[in-house]
Amino acid sequence: MNVLFGSSLPKAYEAKKGAWTVMWGSHGKWGSLLLGVLVGQSQGAELVKSKDGSGVVGYKDTPVMPWCGFHVHDPDRPLPPTVTPAKEAFEGAQAPSDAIVLFDGKDLDQWERSSWKLVDGAMEATAGDLASKEAFGSCQLHLEFRVPDPPVGRQMNRGNSGVFFMSLYELQIFDSYTEKIYPDGQCAAVYGETPPSANACRKPGKWQTYDVVFEAPVFEKVELRTPAYITVIHNGILVQHHTEIHGPCAYRTIAPYKTHAEKMPLSLQAHGNPVQFRNIWIRGLD
Repeated sequence: MNVLFGSSLPKAYEAKKGAWTVMWGSHGKWGSLLLGVLVGQSQGAELVKSKDGSGVVGYKDTPVMPWCGFHVHDPDRPLPPTVTPAKEAFEGAQAPSDAIVLFDGKDLDQWERSSWKLVDGAMEATAGDLASKEAFGSCQLHLEFRVPDPPVGRQMNRGNSGVFFMSLYELQIFDSYTEKIYPDGQCAAVYGETPPSANACRKPGKWQTYDVVFEAPVFEKVELRTPAYITVIHNGILVQHHTEIHGPCAYRTIAPYKTHAEKMPLSLQAHGNPVQFRNIWIRGLD
């Protein structure tokens, strides 16, 4: 993940001349906003290693999150313990009768037009995020993903992707079997906020599963009444248990909640790494 939060749905970014151009939109309608010097811009940001010598990298010049006392992307935050998942846990789970099948290996008809491609019954991230045509609020989601083998790209981008509920709240995808990134950016983290309780990653090249219950935030006019919550089972292991989401996804900063629609598209992130997906289905819980 490497975006800043705009005034609507964050979709992509482009660094220009020491500032950020944040792009946002919905259903093909795009805009852009040139931001100057902001907390969260990457120019001058310096990665540092954790003090314990574990090799974890992150940042110490970011805001402190008041709910946990750690910096955003703090390399000194404790790493979740590694847990070996059962063989092929939850893989190939069939969609219930009331689920919407978003991807069954045949086509991308349930998604907005994109450059993503079909590869042997899977869809592969290329450029630009992939957004569902239908909008969702609270939901149950099943999704299977695979990070490249051998690993592709630089350390901070290996197997990098994400699942964006309502196009705003990210469940991170990352090759945390191979790489040591800041805990709130590793696989199954609520990106930039809360690490998973366990590292349940499989080796690169192996299919992995997410089974998720997402509870959408509730607003009264312009005020937040109830924050979003998420429960995540990664490869059959509970790693997020009714975890509060403290705001929209943001990189190197803390983004506050802003009023938005009750339902918005589900998005899958393209982050310059050929992560693959298959067997995606969703049940609305509203």
